[in-house]
Amino acid sequence: MPVADKLIQAIELQNKGEIAAAGKVFIEILDEDPNNAAALYSLGLIALNSGDASLALQLCERGVNAAPQFAPLRYLHGSILQGMGNREGALKSFDLALEIQPDDVSVLLNSGVLLRNMYRHLEALERFQRILRINPDHVAALGNSGILLTEFKQSEQAIAIFQRLIQIDPSYNYGLGLLFYERMHICDWADFNLLTQQIVDGIRKGERTCKSLAFMSASDNAADHLLAAKIFADQYCPKNAKSLWQGERYRHKKIKLVYLSPDLREHPVGHLMAGVFEHHDKSRFETIAISLGIDDQSRLRARMIKAFDQFIDVREMGSEQVAQMLRDMEADIIVDLGGYTSDTRSDILAFRPAPIQVNYLGYPGTMGTDYIDYIIADRFIIPPEQQQYYTEKVVYLPDTYLPTDSSVQIADRTPTRSECGLPDSGIVFCSFSHDYKISPAVFDVWMRLLTKVPGSVLWLMSRGDASQRNLRKEAVARGVDPDRLVFASRVPLVEDHLARYRQADIFLDTHPYNAHTTAADALMAGLPVVTYMGNSFPSRVAGSLLNAIGLPELITHSLAEYEAKILALALDARQLHALKQKLKEHKASFALFDTEGLCKNLENNYIAMWRAQQLGEFKDELS
Repeated sequence: MPVADKLIQAIELQNKGEIAAAGKVFIEILDEDPNNAAALYSLGLIALNSGDASLALQLCERGVNAAPQFAPLRYLHGSILQGMGNREGALKSFDLALEIQPDDVSVLLNSGVLLRNMYRHLEALERFQRILRINPDHVAALGNSGILLTEFKQSEQAIAIFQRLIQIDPSYNYGLGLLFYERMHICDWADFNLLTQQIVDGIRKGERTCKSLAFMSASDNAADHLLAAKIFADQYCPKNAKSLWQGERYRHKKIKLVYLSPDLREHPVGHLMAGVFEHHDKSRFETIAISLGIDDQSRLRARMIKAFDQFIDVREMGSEQVAQMLRDMEADIIVDLGGYTSDTRSDILAFRPAPIQVNYLGYPGTMGTDYIDYIIADRFIIPPEQQQYYTEKVVYLPDTYLPTDSSVQIADRTPTRSECGLPDSGIVFCSFSHDYKISPAVFDVWMRLLTKVPGSVLWLMSRGDASQRNLRKEAVARGVDPDRLVFASRVPLVEDHLARYRQADIFLDTHPYNAHTTAADALMAGLPVVTYMGNSFPSRVAGSLLNAIGLPELITHSLAEYEAKILALALDARQLHALKQKLKEHKASFALFDTEGLCKNLENNYIAMWRAQQLGEFKDELS
C-alpha cells in the first residue's frame, strides 16, 4: 500500500480512537519514509496523550528537523515544551508556527494563554484580538480578551465583550460573574438585582456562574461562599493525582516556613505582612518567600527581601516545577497568602508539596479543597458555628487575624482640606474602599446621610473616570448634588496617604464586602469606622478590627442600625470627639497594632500545626 494511503488509514484509525492500531501504521510509514512529517506529528501526539512527554519531544524534534515548514509540528513542539515548564521555548515554537500559518487560531489561542501566564498581557491581548478579527464570535478569545481588558482597566470595553460573550454562550464559565464584577468595578449597577439573583441561583445549582472572589460582592451567605469556592476549585485547581509529599516527617533544626504570594511588593498584603516577616523568630523558623508576582523594585519589596532567609522569584517556572522545588527543599509549612486573588497559583498546592498547607490573609474565605489543611482566622471572623462552611480546619488567633505594621509612621504634616479638594467646613464621610465593594443598598444609605447632614460631603477614592461618572449619576438619581462627592487621587507614599485621613470625620464601611486593609489604615490614622457586620468572612473583617481595638460599639447588624449609628455620630460633635479620643488611647494598649504580638501568636499556631503533623494528627487545641 502506498505511503499516502497508509497515512489516510492511520489517521482514520486515530480519529476512531483505535490508537494502538493507528500507531502501528504510523510506524510502518516511518519505516518506509523516516522523515514523514505527518506520521512523526501523529506519533508525537499519541505519545504526549499517553503521558510520555520525553518520547513525544524526541519524535517532534525529529520531525521539526526533517520538515521545518510543517506548522503542526511546531505547534506540537511548543505544547510539549509548555507542559514541561519551558515557557520561553514553547513561545518560540508557537511563534515559528505562526510564521508559517499566521491565521492558525489554535496556535494564536494557546500562545495567547501562555503569554498571559507569563504576565505579558499586552502581547496576549493582541493574539486574542487577532483571533477575533478572523472569527468575531470565538468564545475563548472573547473571554480572554475581556479578562485582559480588565487588567488594563478598560472596564467599559471589557463589559461590552462580556455582554457579547453571554449572548453567544449564556452558559460560558463564570460569564455572568465576569460581567457583574466588572460592572461593580465602575459602579455600573445595571440589572444589579437580576444579575445577583441569577448568580446566586446558579451557584446553588452547582453551576459556574461566578468565580468565588467576585461572588463575595454579590452574597453575604457563608454557605453559598463555600459552594462557590468548591465549584471554582474543582475546575481551576482540582487535587492532583500526583502527591509530592508522601507522608515523610522531616527532622529539621528549624521549621521551614514558606510564604507563597504574588503580592510581595507594593500591595495591601505586602504592607500588612512586612512587619510580621521581620518579627519572625529566626532561631525557630527558617523563612522562605516564594514570589509569584512582578518585581516592582519598590522599597517595600526590598524590605521583604531583607527579612527572609531566602527570597525566590518563580515567575518563569511552571506550577509543577515550583511544587517540586518546594518538596525538594522539604518545606514543613506553606502559607498561601493569595488564595483565589489575582496572579496566584493555587494549583501549586494541588501537588501537595508540603505536609502542612495553610490559607491565610489574602483571600477572605475557604478555598473549598481538601489539600489545604488550615485557615487562619479569629473567632469574630469565623464564629465556631460557621466552621462547617470551611473545608480547612479553622485555627484561631486570639485577637484579630489581620496583621498591621506598627513600624509605619504617619506623615507629620496633614494636608489642608483645600489640598484634599474638601470644603472648609462640614462633616466629611470617608470611604476609600475599592469601587467594586460599593453596593447600591449601601450607597442609598450614604446618600440619605448626605441629605440629613447639611454641608456634609462623601470622600471617595478615585479609581477612574467611569466609576466617578457613574457614582455622580447615581447621586443625582437619589436627589443629591453630585458635587458633594469628592474623589481623592492616589499619593506615592503610604505615610502621606494615611495623613489624609485626619481630615475625615467618619469612615463608612462597605457591605457585603468590608474594607479590610483600608479599615485598618483608617483606624491607624485615628478615624472611627462604622461597619455593618454580616454572615460571611468578608463582611465580618471590619468588625474583627473594631473588636481588636476596643470599639465594638461601632459594629452594627443591619443597614438601618448602620445608618442610625453614623447619623448619630455626625450630628453629635461631642460624641464623635470622645470616640476619636478613645480610639487614640486604645491604639497603644489594644492588640490591633501589636505586630510583634500577632507574629508570636502566628508562630504559636505554626508550631502547634508542626507538632500535630509530627504526631500524625490534627490537634484539637488548634481550635
